[in-house]
Amino acid sequence: MNLKNLKSLFINNGCDEIYVKKLAPNDNSKNQVYFGGNFEILNVLPISSIETVEAGDWRRERFKASLNFSWITDEGNLSPAKHSQLILYPKYPEVRFSGFLLGSKNAPSELMTQRLADRLLFIGVSKSGTVLGYVAHPESEIAKEFALEKNLGEHGVFSIIELPRTANNRSILLQELVRIHNQGWIDSKRLDSDGNILPCRASNCGGYTLEAELGVTPNGYSEPDFMGWEIKQFGVKKFENINSSVITLMTPEPTDGLYKSEGTEYFIKTYGYPDKLGRPDRMNFGGVHKAGELHPTTKLEMKLIGFDQESGKIRNSNGSISLIDQKGNEAASWSFSSMLLHWNRKHDKACYVPSLSDTKGDRKYKYGNNVILGTGTDFQLFLGQMANGNIYYDPGIKLENMSTKPKIKKRSQFRIKSRFLPNLYKKNEIINLTE
Repeated sequence: MNLKNLKSLFINNGCDEIYVKKLAPNDNSKNQVYFGGNFEILNVLPISSIETVEAGDWRRERFKASLNFSWITDEGNLSPAKHSQLILYPKYPEVRFSGFLLGSKNAPSELMTQRLADRLLFIGVSKSGTVLGYVAHPESEIAKEFALEKNLGEHGVFSIIELPRTANNRSILLQELVRIHNQGWIDSKRLDSDGNILPCRASNCGGYTLEAELGVTPNGYSEPDFMGWEIKQFGVKKFENINSSVITLMTPEPTDGLYKSEGTEYFIKTYGYPDKLGRPDRMNFGGVHKAGELHPTTKLEMKLIGFDQESGKIRNSNGSISLIDQKGNEAASWSFSSMLLHWNRKHDKACYVPSLSDTKGDRKYKYGNNVILGTGTDFQLFLGQMANGNIYYDPGIKLENMSTKPKIKKRSQFRIKSRFLPNLYKKNEIINLTE
């Protein structure tokens, strides 16, 4: 087996990139494999679920994240390791890989049970979401060829080999955005799940129209939109003013609290208010809720339970983003584990595109030449921005036809002003598409 053949095996399984870690002696099945001193690797590896391991002792606080992992053999066959998981230790923080040999028939047990320095662990993600792995001996032909590789990218403790078909993803994205910018006004539209173009008449069609131009069909799972990039559109009044807009980062539903146990209708009737425009038989729940502030209308306070703002670390793996009422009741909350799962994969590489809208007659959109690219994020950066008020909860929840046939609209939004986006990413760029 040589490096070229190994790359072909990953390509044949639909992988876009290969992440390579030089293993230390402690990187073995007994001590677990160290994957980094933050949660960045969660942006790369698709995890199916995260569970909290409850423990009163600070030293034992951790999350466990399930991983669909298989080893690739020299013949190109896959050997599933169904007990594979990532262990997230928020105290340090760090992530470790475990369970990767148990029950796997053709796993590289000899290499992964010993304390041998400079073994190479190769990891890729297939189109189906399976994480694939291969280990090479430090004296192997693959290891010697890898040592000669140049201009490799980096992601935490990993080096990145970009495979041919995706090596220019960033350039292709920017070329597409140049094309869309040069079109000028574009009729509002959206794609259905089969890729058919449909009209779009709602106020939030700016994102749908941009996605339609890029050929992005709606999906109900947390994967990036276009060639590994999450695409987010935001409205502006002038293309030059890209630092003053409000951007919706994500819209997860609460996982706990009275909102969950008693239902959305109970929540709105308890903490909401009559429609401010006087529309009859309707109640709303909205407004900007920031951490540590009591909202004057809903009388709820947003609290980050289990997050230490000073250190920027999760102190309690069972923590949450919570709305607390004046009696101390948890009105609604989002567990850290659920938010980690929601944030991780879609936000590692994000592109923010400004737009103008024309709502006279048929709705149209025009997309700007200055776009923002953010790469390398971590959920604890998200919590840090929440703690200082730069990210806030700004829902648009309503209950209509209260006395006849109640109709509920749910929209829980976590938002940020565009000027604070650099605080969420390790690298932030503003690209002028016309230069």
